[in-house]
Amino acid sequence: MTQASSSAGSGRPAADTVLERFEQWARDTPGAPAVITPAGPLSYAGLDTAANRLAHHLRARGLPDGARIAIAPTRREETVVALLATLKAGAAYALVDPVDTRTARVQLTALAPGLLLTDAAGAARLDQGEGLPVLGTDTEAEAIAARPGHPPARAPRAAPAALLFTATAVPRPVPVGHALLLAAHEAWAQVARLTPEDRHLFTGGPDLTPFAAGWTRALCAGGALVLPDGPAWKPGEIPEAVSEYEVGALHTDPGGALRLLDRGLDPAGAARRGRREPAPRLAALRLLTVTGDRLYLDQHTALQDRLRPGARVLSVYAPAEAAGAGTWFELPQLPRLLDAPERICPLGTPFPGGSVELRAGELHLTPPGGGDALATGDLAVLRPDGLLEFAGRLRDRITLADGSPLDPHPAESALRSHPGVGAAVLAPVGSRGNTRLVAYVAPPPDEPGREGGGARPDVEGLREHLAGRVPAAAAPARLVHLRTLPRTRAGQEDRAAVPQPVAAGARPAGSGKYGAAAGGEAPGCFGFGCAAIPLAVVTLFATDLIWPGSTDLTGVPRPWSTLFFVLYLFECAAFAAGLLFLFAGRRRMARPGPGRRLTTAAHLAAAYLLLAWWPQDNLYRLAAKHDWPRQAALVYTFNVPLMIAGLIVAVHLTRRPAAPPADSDR
Repeated sequence: MTQASSSAGSGRPAADTVLERFEQWARDTPGAPAVITPAGPLSYAGLDTAANRLAHHLRARGLPDGARIAIAPTRREETVVALLATLKAGAAYALVDPVDTRTARVQLTALAPGLLLTDAAGAARLDQGEGLPVLGTDTEAEAIAARPGHPPARAPRAAPAALLFTATAVPRPVPVGHALLLAAHEAWAQVARLTPEDRHLFTGGPDLTPFAAGWTRALCAGGALVLPDGPAWKPGEIPEAVSEYEVGALHTDPGGALRLLDRGLDPAGAARRGRREPAPRLAALRLLTVTGDRLYLDQHTALQDRLRPGARVLSVYAPAEAAGAGTWFELPQLPRLLDAPERICPLGTPFPGGSVELRAGELHLTPPGGGDALATGDLAVLRPDGLLEFAGRLRDRITLADGSPLDPHPAESALRSHPGVGAAVLAPVGSRGNTRLVAYVAPPPDEPGREGGGARPDVEGLREHLAGRVPAAAAPARLVHLRTLPRTRAGQEDRAAVPQPVAAGARPAGSGKYGAAAGGEAPGCFGFGCAAIPLAVVTLFATDLIWPGSTDLTGVPRPWSTLFFVLYLFECAAFAAGLLFLFAGRRRMARPGPGRRLTTAAHLAAAYLLLAWWPQDNLYRLAAKHDWPRQAALVYTFNVPLMIAGLIVAVHLTRRPAAPPADSDR
């Protein structure tokens, strides 16, 4: 039952904003826990009073109505107080990542807030001295505590209630009005059957839409938010937290759900019973919502099997533009069992009050409460049973060598039907006109309904498996095995973070964070060091042959002669390392994002930085002190290129992948 229906039943008018919904619960159940932290619970009355005091303090700052306030305390409890206070002060809140400084600065630049509300730790990370006003929740704690505890005079509603960031590579703030935020909550309350007894745990960052809009699932329905001391829970702590705090609703992403629930199982008990069953520490969980990326039907079924009887698993398509309420799916929506569940990603049906439309295969979504249809950038199909099925993303579309487009999702889904593949993405490599497809695959978990532990496939086996299932152009030419697919902090499969495959016939660059390509292992630093030693010795003896007298130290007294000799050794070692890097370093630098031309330029620049010291220093020593033409020639021949080379390497190291054009959160 939603709060609106409860209010109607009691004769009170229904509150028409999420803030008023929260304040109604604070009046009706002042002693009920609203926020639960390791330090103890904070009641609805206590949370409301704290938000009132901060709201008065914000109003005293003279902020205009509708001002944008960026919120980034390192403690999520303070984040909840701050966002409620922002709404009470008539401003619009935007939650900023308090830990990932790079992401936070991008968010602040896109947001252009009138105030940054954070603590001392957050200010140290985010305040760049650019004139952005900062309010310290800890440094101004005494002044805030001295403010009145009653609600401030109701300010005019801000045009947006919140600004939610998209989960794209470059976060974009999406303004969300009061009506949409409330309509999204009401839709969630109906679908998830929210109750005041629910305790909610969000595993993602506070700036992500699931939390930035989803806090209403708890505080506007009389439930409680379970919050960590820091900005987020560590993955290994989740099962323990579910048990310790009796969490009834867990909100996470696909990777987190599969990983966290696997840690929550009781392997010994499962072995005795012959099947997987949840451990006692997950017994309180009645609702698992999975957002952020595609969830295949076989994964959904496995998650359902791991929870207690009667618990629900909801797969939610949750764009920021819809305040986290797009479409939803759970197994009872299926009229019958489906074949090949490992190839199907159900999106289900729209949230109550919303609607969907397919235009040329692209999903257009009207959020709860109505409004204009949003182009999501995602592809979908309408199944005969009336359910929507995910069909890919426009931003993932690949242009083949012949110029034709390819949507990789159907081929990736077909790859998952191989018994040795649990997850797969296709990515293009090569220059324009010579594009080849690379399959990145991870092994399947040992899930019910799947043949985990299948044979590790090779590229020919995968091509044979795909024959007749997908067009020949969609078959990969290369194969890279990973332990698991990389994901962004928003839970999406991170196609920009997969490793570059090694050249045909070459030895790969070894195991990284997510795994390695099949084959041998490239020589590491130890191997390069061993190879550089004899080359450095040869270089030392060759120096006097090329520049006679350049290393003559007979006229230099000690200890300076010894120091100069050590300098010669370092120069020769750098030159030897430069030669090795020139011939063996290019493939070790290959990675997505910078591009082939910049990678090549950086490779040559790094080699030059190492190589140039040997000829430069010897030529300087042989030049007369006042031979100005020769001195100028040396400066422009060596020093200026050294600066340029250093700049190129710096650009390569800091270059990030281009932002995808689409803004969908799935």
